[in-house]
Amino acid sequence: MHKKITRRAFCSMLLALPFPARAQQGKKVPRIGFLSAVDAATESTRAEAIRLALSERGYKEGQNIAIEYRYADGKRDRFSEIAAELVRLKVDIIVVAGGGGMILAAKNATKTIPIVMMGGGVDPVEAGFVESLARPGSNITGITNLGGQLGGKRLELFKEAVPKLARVAVIYDPAALSTPASVVDVKEVLPAAARALKLTVRPWEVRNSNDFEKIFAELKNERPDGLFVASGAGIMRPNVKRIAEFALKSRFPSMYPTREAVGAGGLMYYGADEAESYRRVAYFVDRILKGAKPSDLPVEQPMKFELIINLKTAKQIGLTIPQWTLMKADRVIR
Repeated sequence: MHKKITRRAFCSMLLALPFPARAQQGKKVPRIGFLSAVDAATESTRAEAIRLALSERGYKEGQNIAIEYRYADGKRDRFSEIAAELVRLKVDIIVVAGGGGMILAAKNATKTIPIVMMGGGVDPVEAGFVESLARPGSNITGITNLGGQLGGKRLELFKEAVPKLARVAVIYDPAALSTPASVVDVKEVLPAAARALKLTVRPWEVRNSNDFEKIFAELKNERPDGLFVASGAGIMRPNVKRIAEFALKSRFPSMYPTREAVGAGGLMYYGADEAESYRRVAYFVDRILKGAKPSDLPVEQPMKFELIINLKTAKQIGLTIPQWTLMKADRVIR
């Protein structure tokens, strides 16, 4: 004889069943940690580019992926703190938008969570982050732009765009020169390139944000023919708009290692095609979320470089860019 099942008991049994909808709601959403050396406003363009690149691969923030953002606001003493925050949150991947110092902070914070570099100028092999580009052998992989190796080419393009260039002020952050490659850029590559181009370069150290006003005042008195911002994340990226505005106001032609400087009024940028780099970062995130180990994913170097010239700025400072240089540009801001 069958026992009669009440309506209440029947409903309880239904609720206990693993309905597909309920199973879907309970599915774990991957969390990406986004670690930045600068502030949210300065990072907004790159962060949006990463979101777009992830979206192209089917990852929609707030739907099937979550992103935890942490910003150091240009303060090196916060690097370790915010890296540790992401580790405590148990994110699935940490994307590092910063140079050697920020990558080191992430490396020291975790040996297990995959870390994806976004293309800082540091050489990850020399810095000890990976065993080799082909086989990282650690929890770190991603993009390396090796920006320190581009100093000579940037100076050459700068001279070509500004034929009267003779004396160049090189602004750099000594604390950002955390690897031999970066030190060589400022101490050896640029001076050697300058000799070949018959230029005189004078380095100016910027150790903290308070140094800028003093250096700006001295540069106004010295009146160099151009301003060259050396590669290296450090204090430069958070202040790039400030530097570009000073150069524009002082009518100094200027060359930068970061693309956003040209959008802020700087004259020239030469470096990796950043849009392509962001797409490759999304590729690494996708592969890792699908089970690949960072130790097996080769670190990539940029295959495409771009020259951007702000012609509007050139006109404002009374500079005529030679036509052959403009023809080389991948983008001209008019």
